[in-house]
Order: sequence, then structure tokens, then C-alpha cells
Amino acid sequence: MDKAFVKSEIENGINTITFFHPQHNSLPSDILAKLAKTITAAGTNEEVKLIILKSGGNRTFCAGASFDEMIQIEDFSAGKQFFMGFANVINACRKCPKLIIGRVQGKTVGGGVGLAAAVDYCMATKFASVKLSELAVGIGPFVVGPAVERKIGLSAMSQLAINATEWQTAAWAKSKGLFTEVFETVDQLDEYLNHFTSQLINKNDEAMRLLKKIFWEKSENWDQLLEDRAELSGRLILSEAAKSAINAFKTKA
Repeated sequence: MDKAFVKSEIENGINTITFFHPQHNSLPSDILAKLAKTITAAGTNEEVKLIILKSGGNRTFCAGASFDEMIQIEDFSAGKQFFMGFANVINACRKCPKLIIGRVQGKTVGGGVGLAAAVDYCMATKFASVKLSELAVGIGPFVVGPAVERKIGLSAMSQLAINATEWQTAAWAKSKGLFTEVFETVDQLDEYLNHFTSQLINKNDEAMRLLKKIFWEKSENWDQLLEDRAELSGRLILSEAAKSAINAFKTKA
């Protein structure tokens, strides 16, 4: 696989949405827009009862925001628009009336942690270390913060946000509630995921819809909240500190 994509496949009522980018499944604007659109479409498709969100490859679930795109942002409008891509995906997950099951096969950074937090039930392998690296590149996890805090609490989210250069293990993420299950191998993850979804697909549709609505109570203001957060990031990404930090990371890569 050498070209980025978002793929949607429906089988037996389960809509598997897969995203991929050759740069460790990073998330440029076009991939974010396709993800939000695909998740929204799955939520309105009567053929779909359940959604699986996953990424391609085995090593990395998601490397977060695209550094290549961030370094090219030159004004506030472009910065806000870029970070609104993450806001739109999180809000698509939030508003989708179908349960979304996450499959995290490897490391996940920044916006990828936001994706894992925005699904309703998330499984991972022991290789799925997590990190919110935004502070290390001169910004902060403002847009993904509400989703991450909702899932693991303010204390654990603060730990990730402040300790922006250190990986936390999949076991740590499970202990905080980000992951529900952690498996030794990708094969074990997929075997259990298939078993779990084959059981869940037979549950009452309306009951699952109402459960999801309850899970996301008190998030009704997130359209505005995440837009406000995107503005914070959109301003900070223009700073010399952010530009220098991103260039340093790109040089190391």
C-alpha cells in the first residue's frame, strides 16, 4: 500500500471503515474529511447496524496530524480549517447513532488518541502505546482533549498532555479506560473482534442507539466547543515555536 485512502465495506450489517496513509497513517485534511463523511454516511445507512473503525498496516494505528500539511499553514484561517478536520471526525463519531468499535493495532499519537477516544468501544494490542505529542510541537491537544478527557478523565488526560514526549503503554491506556481489551497479537485482536461484533450485531438496534445517546450526554455543545478549540490550535500553529518544533521533528524523521 503506497497511496492514502479511506475505505468502507459492509458485510452482514457491519460497516468496516479503514483509513490508511503511507506516512504511518497520519491524518492530512483530505483523509480527515473522508473519514468524517464516511462515518456520517454509515450512521444514516439502514443496512448498517454496527461500525468498526480501523487503520491499514500493522505497526501504527495513527501518527496523528500531518506534519507536512501543518508546516505549510501560513494564516489563521488555514490553521483553523486544518484542525476543524479533527473536530469534524470526532463530532461525526459523537453524532453517529450506531455504535463504533475501534481496532487499534499499534502505536497512536495525538489525533489518533482522539480517534480511539471518540469510538464507543476500543480494543488494542500490547503494541498500542499512546502519546499526546502536541505540546512537544508547540501547540496542545485542544481539539481531541474533550474526547480524551471524556474517556479517561481529566487527571489521566492531563498526564498525557503535559508529558508530551513519553509513551504510555497499552496496559496504562486500558487501566484508564481508553482500551477495553488488550491482546498479545494482532491475530488475537482480530479473532476476538470478530467474535465480539458477531454477538453484538444481534442485539436490539433501538437499545444500542439509546445506549449511545446516553453515553454521549452532556456533549451537546461540542460543535461549538471543538470549533473554539480548533481556533486555539489554528493560532498557535503560526508561532515560531511551533514552526521550529515541527521542523525539528521532520528532520529527525
